[in-house]
Amino acid sequence: MKYILVTGGVISGIGKGIIASSIGTILKSCGLRVTAIKIDPYINIDAGTFSPYEHGEVFVLNDGGEVDLDLGNYERFLDISLYKDNNITTGKIYQHVINKERHGDYLGKTVQVVPHITDAVQEWVMNQAKVPVDDDRKEPQICVIEANPSFLFQLGGTIGDIEGMPFIEAFRQFQFKAKRENFCNIHVSLVPQPNATGEQKTKPTQNSVRALRGLGLSPDLIVCRSAKPIEMAVKEKISMFCHVEPEQVIFIHDVSSTYRVPILLEEQGIIKYFKQRLNLPIDDQPIRLLTAMKSPTGLGYERLLKVCSIALVGKYTKLSDCYASVFKALEHSALAINHKLDLMYIDSTELERSTEAENSVKYHQAWHKLCKADGILVPGGFGIRGTEGKLQAISWARTKKKPFLGVCLGMQLAVVEFARNCLDWKDANSTEFDPDTKAPVVIDMPEHNPGDMGGTMRLGKRRTVFKTQNSVLRKLYGDEMFVEERHRHRYEVNPELTHFFEDKGLKFVGHDTEGNRMEIIELENHPYFVGVQFHPEFSSRPMKPSPPYLGLLLAATGTLNAYLQRGCKLSPR
Repeated sequence: MKYILVTGGVISGIGKGIIASSIGTILKSCGLRVTAIKIDPYINIDAGTFSPYEHGEVFVLNDGGEVDLDLGNYERFLDISLYKDNNITTGKIYQHVINKERHGDYLGKTVQVVPHITDAVQEWVMNQAKVPVDDDRKEPQICVIEANPSFLFQLGGTIGDIEGMPFIEAFRQFQFKAKRENFCNIHVSLVPQPNATGEQKTKPTQNSVRALRGLGLSPDLIVCRSAKPIEMAVKEKISMFCHVEPEQVIFIHDVSSTYRVPILLEEQGIIKYFKQRLNLPIDDQPIRLLTAMKSPTGLGYERLLKVCSIALVGKYTKLSDCYASVFKALEHSALAINHKLDLMYIDSTELERSTEAENSVKYHQAWHKLCKADGILVPGGFGIRGTEGKLQAISWARTKKKPFLGVCLGMQLAVVEFARNCLDWKDANSTEFDPDTKAPVVIDMPEHNPGDMGGTMRLGKRRTVFKTQNSVLRKLYGDEMFVEERHRHRYEVNPELTHFFEDKGLKFVGHDTEGNRMEIIELENHPYFVGVQFHPEFSSRPMKPSPPYLGLLLAATGTLNAYLQRGCKLSPR
C-alpha cells in the first residue's frame, strides 16, 4: 500500500480536497486502484449535526454516513463509493479508544494521547485503506489522505491547530512505519498577491513549510495555490527557501472548473514524480489519459454559447458550499447537453411578503431572478425559516409551467403547496413546522426519535420502486423497475392522504419497497414538475449525470421530449 498525505498551510479552504481528489484521479487514470480518507480534527462524531454555515454541505454515503463535503469530491473525481469510516474525526478516534479502555483492552495501563490515540489513528488508516471502493471489489493500491488540523498546514485544517496535533504526531510516526518508498507528503500552501504591490508573496509558504518540518513532516511536493499563474522566479524562490527541487514545486491557479486541476497537475510532471518517488508500476503517461476529466473540460466550457439558467431557491444561499453537490449535479447535466450553467441563488426568505414590507428592493430582485429562470430547483433543508418563500416559488413553477425539481424538503413542500392551492386545504402543512396542523400532509417517520440527534434520520442508499411505466423519471433512469439513491430525511408524505392528490393529478410514481413511503411525485400536464424524497445529487458523476437533474436541464432547454423520443440518448457533440 502506498500512502499520500495531503496537508495544508497558511489558511483553510485553499482547495486541499480538490488537490487530493485530483491526485487520486491522475493515479487512477494510470490504472491504479485508489481510495481516499479525510481526517477532521473536530470532536463531533460526524458532520450530521453541523449547520451548513459551519462546514458547508453534509455529504451522505451509501452506508448512511454523514461526512465532510470533501468526500463528495473524492467520489465524483474518482468514481468510487466510500464509507463512513473513510472520514476520521477526533470524536471517532477518542470514542474508539475510550471504548477499548472500558473493555479493559489496555490491561490497566494509563491511556494517553501518545501512544494510544496516535496508534489508533494509524491503525484506522491502515485498516480502512484496504477496504475496496471500486465496483470490482479489489483492494486499493494507493490511499490519498487529506488531513485537516490547522495553523500552517492542513491535515484537514491547517498546521498548528492544537486540536490537530495528535494527527500530526500520528503521521510523523507513520512515515517510518510505512517506510519512505511507500509514504509521500504533499503540502498545499497559499501564495497571496496583495493588490497594493501586485507581487506574489512566498513568505507564508516558507513559514508554513518550516512549521511543518518542525513537527516532523517534510513535504515531498509543495503545491502553491494562487489567484493567477505563478511566475518562474517565485517557483525558484520557494524551491530555494523550502529545500526542495524546482520540479517539486507545483502551481495551481484559480480555474473556471475544478475538473481542470488534474490536467494542470499532469502537465507539470506529477505522474513522472510519483512513478519515481513511490516506485509505481505505471507509464509516464496515464493509460486512460484522465478521460473522465478531460472530456468535460475538453469541450471548451467557456466557449459554450448556449446558456441554461436555473434558480436555486434555498435558505443557505449565502454560502455556495451549502449546496456543493447540487451545483455539481447541475453542472454535470449542463455539460452533458452542451450548455453553460447559469445558477442563480435565491434566498427563499426574500420571496416572502414580509421581505416586501421590510426591503422591497430585495423582494423584487429575488422575484425578477425567479421569473427569468429557465427552471426552478428547491433543494433539501431543515427548519421553518424560508419555507413560505419556497412555497411561493413552487406555486409559481406549477402555475406558470416552469420546469421544477424538488429534492427532499423541496418535494415535501410541493405536496404542501398542492394541498393548499389545488385541494383547498388551507391549513395543510408538515408536522415539522406545525405539529398541530389539521391537514398533516407531511409527517414525522415512525422510527424518528426527536430526543436524540445525529444518525437518527433515514440515511443512506435505499431502493425506490416505480409503480407505473408512465413516468418521466422512470424513462430518464433508463426504464428501470427500481432505482437506489441516498436519503437524508426525518419527515415523509402522509401515505393515508395520497389518494386525494392522485385524483387531482399529482401522482406518486415511486414508493419504497414496502409501498408505504412516497419517494417520487410527478404532476400531470406539466413540462417537468418532479419531486424526489432522496438526494440524487450525491450519486451524480461528471460522465454520469443524475437523471432527475438532467431532466430538469432538458426541460429547461426545451429538449426533454426529443431526448425521451431518442430513447434517452444525448445528441452527438
